[in-house]
Amino acid sequence: MLQELPMGMPILYGGDRVTHVTAELAAAFKPGDRVIVVETTGALLHVPAEEHRIAAAAVERAHTAFAAMGNVPDAAITGFYEAFARWLEDDVTWAPIAAANAEDVERARAHGRSTTRLVAGEKMRADMIAGLRAWRDAPSRTGQVLERVEHDGWTVEQVVAPLGVVGFVFEGRPNVFADATGVLRGGNTVVFRIGSNALGTAKAIVAHALNPALADADLPEGAVTLIESAGHAAGWAMFSDCRLALAVARGSGQAVAQLGAVARQAGVAVSLHGTGGAWLVADETADAGWLEQTVYHSLDRKVCNTLNVCCLPRARADELAPAFLRALTRAGERRGHGYKLHVVVGDEDTLPAELLTARTTVRRAEGDVEEALVERLPLDALSREWEWEETPEVSLKIVDDLREAVMLFNTYAPQFVVSLISQSETNAAWFFGAVNAPFVGNGFTRWVDGQYALNRPELGLSNWEHGRLFSRGGILSGDGVFTVRTRVTQTDPGVHR
Repeated sequence: MLQELPMGMPILYGGDRVTHVTAELAAAFKPGDRVIVVETTGALLHVPAEEHRIAAAAVERAHTAFAAMGNVPDAAITGFYEAFARWLEDDVTWAPIAAANAEDVERARAHGRSTTRLVAGEKMRADMIAGLRAWRDAPSRTGQVLERVEHDGWTVEQVVAPLGVVGFVFEGRPNVFADATGVLRGGNTVVFRIGSNALGTAKAIVAHALNPALADADLPEGAVTLIESAGHAAGWAMFSDCRLALAVARGSGQAVAQLGAVARQAGVAVSLHGTGGAWLVADETADAGWLEQTVYHSLDRKVCNTLNVCCLPRARADELAPAFLRALTRAGERRGHGYKLHVVVGDEDTLPAELLTARTTVRRAEGDVEEALVERLPLDALSREWEWEETPEVSLKIVDDLREAVMLFNTYAPQFVVSLISQSETNAAWFFGAVNAPFVGNGFTRWVDGQYALNRPELGLSNWEHGRLFSRGGILSGDGVFTVRTRVTQTDPGVHR
């Protein structure tokens, strides 16, 4: 066992590259600790022994529970979802959860962190309850025969089966907590870590609603396990555990990519749901009223499918840019904090001259800040996702034609959500084939959500920034986590090969 990590110690990564132990890592390392070398970047991730112990114990509980899930009747899983929903619905139960959430929110604000997705208000509570009941009513796919092949004297069936233990790391959004339990519908178990901002809320949900629901339904202990650690190292340790059947990560792009690399190195299948930000493209046939409505309804709040970049055709800019600005103004007024616009260098003449010198008050995580209303943006910065609090923030690019817009999307976007505002069926068909995005629409971008669009709570939404997905759609839902077993039924004992 490694007893120390000397400063400057060379460490090989990627097969032909070398990184070195920093003074900070050398000082922090203790006997029993672990270091994960990220083979794609050379990053050295320090996992203290206690963080590894916490993560390993949680995975062990989920692994043991999965072994017992094969004998759990589907009715018990249905009962779990209803019990979980009822506990959340009860005002007495919800009171300590709300109190814990208020503390999380206050702590996040004190540290200047965003709280737009952290507040567990009545709408989030209702959505969690509705999601759980959607799983209650969803049929189980376990045992479903996908294919049957008849032979003389024997039959082969391809049968849906549970996958195993799902590891889940997600940002500080309490509602995702309920979404994660969707994997139980298919007989799987889940172990997860939530962002430190929402850990207090998560612990309260476990204590007052989740664990009582597991007990009510008589499901195996550990079927849903929360890693009670605020350290990133616990997530790294969990994702490096080869007992996971699937590793799911949601959050910021860089952190998600790092978690994915750790899991892949351990041989664990990965589903990453990181950088978002939707794009909107208008062509020369676009209806200005439709564009204005689309922009307005795509900026109600900041989440991954919120409008981030808008591309307008140069030939119609005189008409469409004012419609775009009217929508921005309305969206800002709705939240009481105006708007913030970034325009690509060279496209400033599309905007009224007075906007280029105007100032505005922007609500940031750390508070209100006076800034320029419009800022110039280099072309490659179209890749940046704006994380706003109460002040809608969008980038604008003027394009020569639809082909340029598609080229920009495929180059700079996270290849996630895009809408085309057009009255041309020919253009719409060409656009759908040319743009590299899993989610394509012709109106507001906020429809991209498993529960809203498909009536199934999602584990996450995948972008194509790092490649397309194998054998499934961009919406990862609980009933999409399964494997396939092959069963043979022989009717003739004399079958011989």
